[in-house]
Amino acid sequence: MVMQRWDPFRDVRQMEDMMNRFWRGSPGYRDGNEDWNILLDVIQKKDDIVVKASVPGVKPEGIRVTVEDNVLTLRAERKPETESPDVTYLLQERPTGSFYRALRLPDTVDTGKIESEYENGVLTVTLPKAEEKKKQQIEIRVKPSESKK
Repeated sequence: MVMQRWDPFRDVRQMEDMMNRFWRGSPGYRDGNEDWNILLDVIQKKDDIVVKASVPGVKPEGIRVTVEDNVLTLRAERKPETESPDVTYLLQERPTGSFYRALRLPDTVDTGKIESEYENGVLTVTLPKAEEKKKQQIEIRVKPSESKK
């Protein structure tokens, strides 16, 4: 048996793949290539975990970042550029609507200090690691033995 290091993000991806396979074949199901997904890079640094999300064409006010029960949720909404009845699209490949992505966070993240910033269509969420509890050395006291009389 081979031991593998636990990766919580891998478990989330596997669950997402399993749900995609479940819905495949349902009426109205669209393949992942057709839908707009929030694409992520997750980077582990010494003191932080950094999540970079591609959300091109989304205004910062159309993005919500929340954390609840150690789950980071990114929500974005891309609105149509025109909603005029006299406009007909000849080709529309850039999807519109609401989209989200959720990641389970490891217990080492300090959720009270999460920061996010948005620049050039990339949302960067910095998740600082909580300070680890230091090992505490416990001194062992030796009781003097009573001498036998």
